[in-house]
Amino acid sequence: MIDIARLAGVSPMTVSRTFKADGSVSEAARAAVLRAADELGYVFDSTASALRSQRSDFVAVTIPSINNANFADTVRGLSDGLRARGLQILLGYTDYDVANEEQLIAQLLRRRPEAMVVTGGTHTDRARALLEKAAIPVVEIWDLPARPIGHVVGFSNAAAVGGLVDHLVAQGRSRIAFIGGDAARDTRGLDRRRGFVAAMQRHGLEATRLVDAGTPPISMAEGAAAMAELLLRMPDTDAVVCVSDLSAFGALTECQRRGIAVPDRVAIAGFGEYEIAPICVPALTTVNPFPLRIGLEAATLILQALDGTLTEPATVAITPGLLPRASTGA
Repeated sequence: MIDIARLAGVSPMTVSRTFKADGSVSEAARAAVLRAADELGYVFDSTASALRSQRSDFVAVTIPSINNANFADTVRGLSDGLRARGLQILLGYTDYDVANEEQLIAQLLRRRPEAMVVTGGTHTDRARALLEKAAIPVVEIWDLPARPIGHVVGFSNAAAVGGLVDHLVAQGRSRIAFIGGDAARDTRGLDRRRGFVAAMQRHGLEATRLVDAGTPPISMAEGAAAMAELLLRMPDTDAVVCVSDLSAFGALTECQRRGIAVPDRVAIAGFGEYEIAPICVPALTTVNPFPLRIGLEAATLILQALDGTLTEPATVAITPGLLPRASTGA
């Protein structure tokens, strides 16, 4: 900072005030300091400032996967919603493992985030205790947990898949299967499976056509392999609900390889409204969970909580949109 002050022709205190966005610094002095800092390659170290102010200016976020388009959209919504307040995101991914999530939460809380966002409502006892005692806003997203820790922005995965089943039954389908992943790791996938079973039973239909495709997140290749297994074990299946659009696309391509007409012989539906869903042939029936909105709503709750205008736990329930397309006969 002394080097910058010397080059800019100002005092070290002016340099300090510039990087703290102190309004008492004139525009001319601020511009000179920033030019000098740029010339010298100086980057402000916020650690000491954070210790003094007790502010870190970041929000910690955990997501299950870093290559999932839905979660990427949610993070983008969070980032967009927080940016105007000067808050940044510190991101960690759990790989669909609650033990990993627990470790991440502990590590992230040590860095004193302004708020914490966690994906899902299922956590280890220790992770839950850490979040409850953190004394910062906590938002659980992508779920509607029975026992919220703090704020919630999410939807019922079970109800969303139940709506898919209702749509297929209305189309005259009755021998419907579900392709999902390891239910022990993907709690939202498990909720979708439960929603499938409950909806089938509600319609008085058999709910035993369940195929595990592998460890989440389920890939296109795993979706194709699961469809091959389903056709081998239960060839009379006339519709399939898949845990995600990627697995549904894999199932669709497996049918095309085998010359099985979709949707005439078997209807296929996915979940997530991924980019591939509306452009594949036939276009894929799916559910849009509005991931960008989840992030934006979570950011709004965080800002309200930090401002003191939100003093009680709040729940923002998202209503996913059913998108009937050609893969189920619309």
